Amino acid sequence: MSKKVVTLGEVMLRLSTPDFKRFVQTDTFDITYGGGEANVAGALCNYGLEGTFVTKVPDNPIGQSAINHLRRYGVDTQYIARGGKRLGIYFLETGASMRASQVVYDRADASISEAEISDFDFDKIFDGAVWFHTTGITPALSDKAAALTEAALKAAKAKGVTTSIDLNYRKKLWSKEKAKEVMTRLCQYVDVCIGNEEDAETTLGFHSKETDVTKGELNLEGYKDVFKQMKEKFGFKYIASTLRESYSASDNGWSALVYDGNEFYHSKKYDVRIVDRVGGGDSFASGLIYGLIQEMGLKDATEFAVAASALKHTFPGDMNHATLAEVEVLMGGDASGRVQR
Repeated sequence: MSKKVVTLGEVMLRLSTPDFKRFVQTDTFDITYGGGEANVAGALCNYGLEGTFVTKVPDNPIGQSAINHLRRYGVDTQYIARGGKRLGIYFLETGASMRASQVVYDRADASISEAEISDFDFDKIFDGAVWFHTTGITPALSDKAAALTEAALKAAKAKGVTTSIDLNYRKKLWSKEKAKEVMTRLCQYVDVCIGNEEDAETTLGFHSKETDVTKGELNLEGYKDVFKQMKEKFGFKYIASTLRESYSASDNGWSALVYDGNEFYHSKKYDVRIVDRVGGGDSFASGLIYGLIQEMGLKDATEFAVAASALKHTFPGDMNHATLAEVEVLMGGDASGRVQR
């Protein structure tokens, strides 16, 4: 039987400029839907697991379109609540070379931000589940969304479900002080913590020494020190960080570091030519979740996650559409990109 993974968060309408145009240049937008936890559910379905996504969307055609988008990729949407004012929107201007990408949010009063705990039967939702995943974006949306996230984590733990969170700090959504207060509370219910070095510092107060991502410099010893502190404070079973070395908006180095309390493992590094980097962290999270659920072991699970997320950078849109076979080929060392005939 397929293993069930539940994710909770916001799904948004994404409007992106075509052909690397600036907002001021474009007369049209490319349309898709995305959101951290929705992206994870979709990728896990692609790998053969049962991805169940929980959210609230408006009871109108736009909300239905978002649901239809998720269903297209096999996501179980039966527990999505309907109601509220609107679906959140984000606008994306894709950068190139030394010009950074830009995101503009239009998500105030989104349905999920006003969702009540009573909108969801978590006992039923987590029935048969083996894993629950959410991110730091969801509790940043509102106090109600933070309470909802905490209720879901508590319900998952009560059912014996493994829990994970991607720290995912968004400075446009809340302050560092608020983030640290809420995320410190939530992480007591978390088994697997995922996040980059900036997220760990901003949301939990841990800092990796001598690391400057704007210069493409990484100090793995600093990460190890931070991970040990995080393990000691929260008792996480696994702590993982993606390591993005930003050479430019078009070219990045991509690897990851994972710690299980005994072993630190630094993955292979991929030099990635970027088509779309949005959802890169989500694709890593889904890959790591898949690997751990499939009992691959620390090294193989990490390599699967990094290979999967490296491939994600080659797809437009939020979601990772890499197949299991493609990830396994890349894990095996074939990064040639040769035409498959």
